Amino acid sequence: MHFTRILKELFKDYRFIFAFIVLCLLVILALMSAFSPYDPTIWFVVPRDRPPAWPHILGTNSKGQDIFWQATFAIRNSLMVSIIAGVISRIIAILIGLVAGYKGKTTDRVLMFFSDGFLVIPLFLIIVMLAMLIRDFMNVLTLGLLLAFFGWAWDARVIRSQVLSLREREFTNTAILSGTGVIKLVIKEYLPYITPLAFSTLINNMSWAIGLEMTLSIVGLTNMDIPTLGTMLKWAMNYQSLLLGRWNWLLTPIVLSIFLFIALYWISISISEYLDPRTRVQRVGVE
Repeated sequence: MHFTRILKELFKDYRFIFAFIVLCLLVILALMSAFSPYDPTIWFVVPRDRPPAWPHILGTNSKGQDIFWQATFAIRNSLMVSIIAGVISRIIAILIGLVAGYKGKTTDRVLMFFSDGFLVIPLFLIIVMLAMLIRDFMNVLTLGLLLAFFGWAWDARVIRSQVLSLREREFTNTAILSGTGVIKLVIKEYLPYITPLAFSTLINNMSWAIGLEMTLSIVGLTNMDIPTLGTMLKWAMNYQSLLLGRWNWLLTPIVLSIFLFIALYWISISISEYLDPRTRVQRVGVE
């Protein structure tokens, strides 16, 4: 099925349309950070604690920073963390899932043993301890890599299950008997089935990474000089914005986070339902 046809059918779902529009707006907001007149790491560049008014459309915070422009950097950096974590963890999950599912036997058991180990250990506590150790080197890249290292296990099992199913189908036996190499078989026959699944799990992993970044920032385990949704919320809490009634400072990262989580969740649900033949038949009709 062509990519344009897939998009056309996905756009029949109002949730996908809403999520797509919201994500486009957030990406535009993130791109606007390149045109910011202020350095996001410098304090007291504008008057402090001003209410929303032109030219500070969301007001200013107690650090003397423009909240709107801080939000553009925050959404950009949070998205970068989630993309780094999501893409790298997908690569790991696909490789492990493909090898375990295709090879089977001892290779499968060994790889799934490591995967199960990541599933049963208390990941949050491990991530917190590692974040404390590398706190001095924490930035967008290192945080993304840290989350990617722990974000692949469950999805590797899902991909492995798909590969196990594909391995038993007739076209696999036909390709092997005709002399098709393993790499060619995986690329031409398996990846078209795995790619939509990997993309769906990518979106879920991005949501997980953003939520964990915010959690680590709130407990003070990230670089507080780098604006993200988490650090923006942390600074607002540190300066008692709730008690002082500075709602514009507190609500900006909260509202952006809510819209981002809803958009990612609805896109994931829409794609998952599309991949389910029963749901797809009900929504777009029999193909």
